[in-house]
Amino acid sequence: MDTKSQRILSPIDGAWSTTQIMASLAKALVSDGPTLGFGAVTSTEVEAKTAVVVTSTGSTGANKEISLSAGALLASAKAANKFLGANFGETWSLLLPLTHIAAVNVLVRSLELGTIPVNLIGHDGEYPKVDYTAIVPTQLFNALNGDDRLLKHLQSAKAVLVGGAALTSELQEQATSAGIKVVTTYGMSETSGGCVYDGLPLEGVQVAISDAGFIKVLGPVLASNLELDAQNWFVTSDRGELVDGHLVVLGRGDDVIISGGENISLSEIESAISQRFANFEFAAFSVSSDKWGQELHVAAVNAPAEFPNQVAILLAEKFGNAAKPKRFHQLSALPLIGIGKVDRGALAQLAMKSEF
Repeated sequence: MDTKSQRILSPIDGAWSTTQIMASLAKALVSDGPTLGFGAVTSTEVEAKTAVVVTSTGSTGANKEISLSAGALLASAKAANKFLGANFGETWSLLLPLTHIAAVNVLVRSLELGTIPVNLIGHDGEYPKVDYTAIVPTQLFNALNGDDRLLKHLQSAKAVLVGGAALTSELQEQATSAGIKVVTTYGMSETSGGCVYDGLPLEGVQVAISDAGFIKVLGPVLASNLELDAQNWFVTSDRGELVDGHLVVLGRGDDVIISGGENISLSEIESAISQRFANFEFAAFSVSSDKWGQELHVAAVNAPAEFPNQVAILLAEKFGNAAKPKRFHQLSALPLIGIGKVDRGALAQLAMKSEF
């Protein structure tokens, strides 16, 4: 191993204050300190150009380490702040765990603005006012359904980035009606977090759709340890389309199941249900079946008694009888993977073990 091209990696210490983390991150970005590891990082050395390593958990549950250079992180932060019109001295709040790229982005954007983010993880009492923040749809849902402390915090911000999972149009409309200035984001750890805001690529980023219908990204925000195509595009696992220059995310390419010979998109199933039941948390998933190949199941959190029958009728009318769920499950909470992403694998395992 060429040790001269390597750099020591140091996981962030859970006992560090936000100020200590920011100081270490600033050093990492100018190569004046070790690479920082966020999340379940196991590497001890990385390429010298790597400033930060984050772990990304895909829909399969497999962990992978993503190497991000200072150039990628700073390009992302500068473009995000520019899109929002953020000025030097303005503040961000930290509402997401530091095990994910979305939280790391809040730190880097704050560095660019010369401020320290207000860490609200585990905060007691009322939330202070800030200029910007970033959350996942689950947090937005909670704010609109009883978490008044969070609601007031979001309402007072100049912009609230919402990403990490699909945001339904119904939930977005509720948020807008409540006075929350939502900015939808699309991206992943491999793209230094959100790189498309409100359907538009950030400065320096290009987005296109592959011949197979998958979203692909090009630009300075890309991680350094990715497999790229011949033209240096990163091809994601998400399906999408461009409508009037805006990116529309259609869902993951691996969310289509085959039940009884019929193709069923779990994303489309969830989208249809959300139009009728916007105020409930639910998820569509599949369970292996000798009879059907894959069975469509739906899990919901504290849904009303009429939910199963109404959903079955709704889906049959919209997609045909093949889209009727084979079973409904009532939960107190949905299992999550990453931040705000439902763990469909865990739901399937629970269903097969009859642990609902």
